[in-house]
Amino acid sequence: MSLGILGKKVGMTRVFDAEAGCMIPVTVVDVNGNELLQVKTTETDGYSAIQVAYDDQKERRVNLPERTHQAKQGATGAKKLIKEFRFDSDADLPSKEEGHPGAALFEDGQWVDVIGTTKGKGFQGNVKRHGHNGQPDGHGHMMHRRTGAIGAGSTPARVWKNQKMPGHDGTVRRTTQNLKIVQVRQEDGVLLISGSVPGHNGAYVTIRPALKRTAFK
Repeated sequence: MSLGILGKKVGMTRVFDAEAGCMIPVTVVDVNGNELLQVKTTETDGYSAIQVAYDDQKERRVNLPERTHQAKQGATGAKKLIKEFRFDSDADLPSKEEGHPGAALFEDGQWVDVIGTTKGKGFQGNVKRHGHNGQPDGHGHMMHRRTGAIGAGSTPARVWKNQKMPGHDGTVRRTTQNLKIVQVRQEDGVLLISGSVPGHNGAYVTIRPALKRTAFK
């Protein structure tokens, strides 16, 4: 893996592509304020990684061990979000003195993966939660969107584990792969990413170079 960046989802807008003559829906992600907090090496920690800190918060909201760790590593204030990005070897680790490049880490047209927590939808039935077809809508039918039979007959005469049932939907960690960066606006500290990314407006997301697609354009 390589270095990634943390950000906050601002919302969606659209960008006009003059070459293709079309509008591209994009998600705006604010990536201002990323800091390289700690460099972990194989000799000291047993593996190679970089800790990245993002977004300030009140110091009293950080517990003592975390506050001590951030102060020891020279963080500029109490940070709200800390993530690690692993590397194959110590030779690939960036220098902490150079700092995080911010939005300049990526280029226009680069493919990325975006990791976030999906929107919460509360308690949902089978049709919305799992995409089931439902039952007949004819008059006199008493079960339109309700769950049908969930048993397995006389053998084994029980409900199978992981049976798809109504329940809480959303609020799960998801990775959207192979999204293209339409624009990198370094002066504003934002990335414009084609399509939608997981989470509500204001949610934290992690952006990394795509693992399954490395070519540009």
